[in-house]
Amino acid sequence: MAKNDYPVTQAVRFLRSKQVIFTPHLYDYEERGGTAHSAACLGVDEHIVIKTIVCENEKKQGLIVLMHGDKHISTRQLARELGMKHIEPADPKQANKWTGYLVGGTSPFGSKMVLPVYVEASILDLETIYINGGKRGFLVAMQAQDLAVLNPQAVNVAVDA
Repeated sequence: MAKNDYPVTQAVRFLRSKQVIFTPHLYDYEERGGTAHSAACLGVDEHIVIKTIVCENEKKQGLIVLMHGDKHISTRQLARELGMKHIEPADPKQANKWTGYLVGGTSPFGSKMVLPVYVEASILDLETIYINGGKRGFLVAMQAQDLAVLNPQAVNVAVDA
């Protein structure tokens, strides 16, 4: 893909600033299509398509959770692991305020506010992952180990979808 064939989002700028090697992938975004749709469009296993979910705790503080596309987050288990009382997905308007991204185009890279990032531990065992590049219909393929630029904390909170 030529340099100008994909959007230069805040996520792309962040990845470039950290010298993370990535491959851009555009696909036809579908409302409520989720990771199943993007994986099918790109011809990859949904397990390696990583969701970025903005959550908030009982103190209305934001956090980001990275999860396999074919799994869900046990927010109860996450709260337990982090020593918090309650965690739930953030309201889309609040998530946009914190990250600067629209739901469906949320990337953990280059968000407006620096939020703590939690990653399902098994994601770090993958070689290549596909993760949102900061725009609906735009994923970037990269090495899972390069998530280290986010200083994520590994957690074990995946449940079957």
